[in-house]
Parts: sequence; C-alpha cells; structure tokens
Amino acid sequence: MKEISLLVVDDEVKIRDLVRAYLEKEGFAVDEAGSGLEALEKINGAEFDLIIMDLMMPGMDGLELCREIRKKSDVPVIMLTARGDEIDRVLGLELGADDYIVKPFSPRELVARIKAVLRRLKKGEERDGKLLSAGDVLINEDKREVSVGGEAVALTPREYDLLVCLAGRPGRVFTREQLLRQVWGYDFFGEARTVDTHITRLREKMARVRGDRQYIHTVWGMGYKFEVKS
Repeated sequence: MKEISLLVVDDEVKIRDLVRAYLEKEGFAVDEAGSGLEALEKINGAEFDLIIMDLMMPGMDGLELCREIRKKSDVPVIMLTARGDEIDRVLGLELGADDYIVKPFSPRELVARIKAVLRRLKKGEERDGKLLSAGDVLINEDKREVSVGGEAVALTPREYDLLVCLAGRPGRVFTREQLLRQVWGYDFFGEARTVDTHITRLREKMARVRGDRQYIHTVWGMGYKFEVKS
C-alpha cells in the first residue's frame, strides 16, 4: 500500500512539530517547509497527496503559495491561519484551497478533515471508467476530468466533487448543508459561505467555455441545482 505523503508549511516550528506528531501518529509520511519558497522547491521535487499550509508567512505567504500551486497542480490544500476574518477565508477558498482552519485548532479536527479529503479522493479513484453525462457536460470519473462542449475544464478536487454531486442528480435541489456533508465529508458548521464561494468559481470556469449557458442554478431560500436548459 502506498504511503500517504503530506507537506506541512508553517514558519512556526512549534506548529509544525505539533502537526507532524499527530499526523505521524496516524501513519502519514510527513515533510516540512518553513516558508512558501521552501515549500515550492519541495513540491517541484516530490509528489504529495495533500498540503497543509499557514496563511501568514514572511516572504511568500499562503495565498501566494496556493496561487502558485494551482497553476500546475490540483493537490488538495488545507490552510491553517490565525486570521478569522471573513475576507481572508473567502480569498483563500477562491484561490483554490479545499479547506480552511483557524488557529488555535484541534489537531484531532485537522486529522479528521485530512482523512475526509483523502477518503473522497479515494472514492473517485475507485470508480473505474464511469462516465457521467449531463447535457454537454461530460465527467470522466476514472480520470477525474471534466469537459464542457468538448473542451476540457480544469477544476480543483473540491470543485470537481461539487460538480459531480450536483450533475449526478440533475434537477435536484441541494441545500448548502447537504453539499457540505456530501462534498466536504463532515458537518462544516458556520461555513455555508464556503459552498457559495466554490459554486461561484465553478460557474466562472464553466462560463469561460460556454458563457452562453448556465448549468448551476440558485434556488433562492433553498440552495443549488444542476440543470441544462436549452
């Protein structure tokens, strides 16, 4: 069985030591980086299954690092930060972070969230050759690839799973809470805005290919649904 490799990026040694101790206890292989630049070097030289990074770091901060990672990789990213400001949280998610945990945090909660992300990815890999088609949207669940009108659309892991959840049941209305449970894998209390942010990014990426058509519709007072309208 392949050992799961995680990268912890934080300029605080105590935080890295704490996170590493918990993760290694859970059987993960853990590497560390004390800055955004060091993290980029390690990412370019090795493959990681998930990256945990601090937002506030000298030099290249977590937001810039996340932006650089998303230029070439869809590896899951969880942000750790002392900031609780809504703007920072939303900005991190808009740049492609999959999760966002505010310090001080519970190491057990971090481990639970990591496992939830990895379980979700594993389920996707186990669906051999399954194709999901909804209108001109084609989803290859074996390769985790999406195309709209025959043109490929690059999505982060979270955006991909959100689309699969919605497109898998066209016309069904999902509340934000239902999407959090099914896509994020746990009750993400107080973070319903997270769904809105990912829906916005998903719509924008699909609109770049087919700007004349909307696929994900808001059902006011309820949530979202996937529907291809002619």
